[in-house]
Amino acid sequence: MSFVKQSAQSMRLVQSTSKSLHQIRMPLSVNLAQNPSPSYLAQQKRSIFIQTESTPNEDSLKFLPGQSVMSNGTAEFLDTRSSMTSPLAKTLFGIKGVKGVFYGPDFVTVSKDSDSQWNLLKPEIYASIMEFFSSAQELFPDPNSQQGASDTVILDTDSETVAMIKELLETRVRPAIQEDGGDIEYRGFGEDTDGIVKLKLKGSCRGCDSSTVTLKSGIERMLMHYIPEVKSVEQVLDPEEEVQLAEFAKLEARLEKERKQRDAERDLGFSP
Repeated sequence: MSFVKQSAQSMRLVQSTSKSLHQIRMPLSVNLAQNPSPSYLAQQKRSIFIQTESTPNEDSLKFLPGQSVMSNGTAEFLDTRSSMTSPLAKTLFGIKGVKGVFYGPDFVTVSKDSDSQWNLLKPEIYASIMEFFSSAQELFPDPNSQQGASDTVILDTDSETVAMIKELLETRVRPAIQEDGGDIEYRGFGEDTDGIVKLKLKGSCRGCDSSTVTLKSGIERMLMHYIPEVKSVEQVLDPEEEVQLAEFAKLEARLEKERKQRDAERDLGFSP
């Protein structure tokens, strides 16, 4: 992930960003006529550009529709159920292989499972995003389902240290993390205990192999530099994420056990 300007060279985890530009002419939804004629629809057509950017997570891509996505905060969807609040997310989850959708200020990050290939997924993702942004649909039909960023809002009850942490996260860390297709969420600070800042990684940062480096070599180093009270930064996992990681660890252990058993049988001449 990329961070503050003065440490960009040492903390940048991706040396280059690949970008591709796609243009498709699609009709915009017409609100001015009940039964628009074909010629009227033709006049309403415009070119829609979708730009893609790679992220440090090879299973996540940023899609930039060339317009605002979230006017305030970010939104993340990790399953079909949560995506029901947003038509675009719901459509994207209908694509086989998509396992996560994240809305940023001007981009949509789509995450896939490791078995799926981008060259097969991207055409459907492009079509879904372009169709949505060329329509009159709302990103969140129910305004109450859209939650703006509040984790870094400085409260009257916050201490000076917590206020400084929130300010740095909001002004220095969050923009850089969002540039890489993700976001961070402040979950607390052990001011009177261990001095640990607790953060949740979202979007392309979730499950990324470099997430530990992101926390330790990037965010932790910067916070400790500016705020001596900060002793460490740790990632917070939601209960469902902990279950998923535990199940994945069990699967890896079972596969490793089976591999060793096959190797032993082969050494003893039992394998066909």
